[in-house]
Amino acid sequence: MASIVMSCSAAVPGFRFNKSPMAAGVVTARPRRVVVVRAEGQGINLDIRKTEEKVVDSVVVTELSKPLTAYCRCWRSGTFPLCDGSHVKHNKATGDNVGPLLLKKQ
Repeated sequence: MASIVMSCSAAVPGFRFNKSPMAAGVVTARPRRVVVVRAEGQGINLDIRKTEEKVVDSVVVTELSKPLTAYCRCWRSGTFPLCDGSHVKHNKATGDNVGPLLLKKQ
């Protein structure tokens, strides 16, 4: 059975730590299995507002430090979670229309 493993800074690379009820608090390490999920050649936005050229939503927030912050919704940004414009290449390759979430300071 394959499992999806997410890394975090506290984890040891290559291992997943599980507490076994039989071990009563003893931590054991097992090699992890990694499942890679790719959305190449298909759209991310399959059915939401497909009549729009690019789906971009804006939210006004008073407590922001910057006047405008763009968050990635295509999962391809090199600066994730911030948008770096990677959705443009994705949209051209797939015919999709995903765009960023814009948080605007009021």
